[in-house]
Amino acid sequence: MPRRIILHTGFHKTGTTSITTTLRANRAALKTQVAMRLPPQMRELISATRGYSTWRDPLTLMKAENRFHNLLDALPSMPRRTLIITSEELGGHLPGRGDLMDYSAMPVILYSFWTIAREKFPQAGIEIYLSTRNQADWLVSAYWQHVKSSSMTLDLQAFLEKFHGAGDLTYMVNEIASRVPCPVHHCALEDSKHRRLGPVEPLLDLCEISQTVRDTLQAAPAENIRPDMATLLDLLDVNRTVKDPEKRIATKKAILAKANIT
Repeated sequence: MPRRIILHTGFHKTGTTSITTTLRANRAALKTQVAMRLPPQMRELISATRGYSTWRDPLTLMKAENRFHNLLDALPSMPRRTLIITSEELGGHLPGRGDLMDYSAMPVILYSFWTIAREKFPQAGIEIYLSTRNQADWLVSAYWQHVKSSSMTLDLQAFLEKFHGAGDLTYMVNEIASRVPCPVHHCALEDSKHRRLGPVEPLLDLCEISQTVRDTLQAAPAENIRPDMATLLDLLDVNRTVKDPEKRIATKKAILAKANIT
C-alpha cells in the first residue's frame, strides 16, 4: 500500500495543467518517492465525477465511487511512496457549464473518496491538496475558458454577476475541510507561480521531495494560456452567431489555429 495518498482535485484555472504536465515530465526522476495517477489514466472516473457535478444523483455518485475503487484496486505495491491522484475534473465540471453554479459537488465526492481510500489502505495517511486563485482573476479566467471551449454567449459582466459565488475558492476550501476528516492543504496560484517549478511546488512540499531531487527536475512550459483579447472576442462572436454546433466548433478551431493556439 502507499505510504501516503494525496488527492489533488482542483480547482480549475489555478495552474492545474502545469501541475499535471510537470509531474508527467518528471515521472522518472520522482518514481522512487512518488507514484501518480494523472487524467489520462482516469478517464472513466472523471466522466463519472463530471456527471455527478451535473446531476447530483445517487446512481452517478455510486458510479464514481465504484470507479475510484477500481483505480485503487489496480495499484501495484508501493509501500515507501506517496501516491498523488490529480485532476481538476475529479471535483466535477468547471462552474458556468450549463446550470452548474459552484463547486458544491466537490465536498461530497472527496468525502466518498476519502472513505474508500481509508478502508482500502487503513495505515496510509490521506491528505487533500487544493490549488486556489484570487476570486476576481479566477472568474475572468473561467469566463474566457468557457468562451474558448464551450458555447458561452454571456458577456463578461453578466457572467461575473451570475457566477460570482463560484469564485470564492477559499470558502470552498473551508467547506471541504469541515466535511472531510483529513488534512486539507491549499496554496494560491499567485504564490506558487513564482517558484522555480511553478504551481507543482506546494504539492512537492507535501510529498517531502528534497531540494537535491528538485534541482534535477525540469519545469514544464506554460500551457493553456489565454488567447489575446481579439481572438477571444472573435470566439465569443462565433458562439453568438453560428448556431450549427459542428460549424461553430470548426470555425473556432480555425480561429485558434490562426492564432497559433491548440
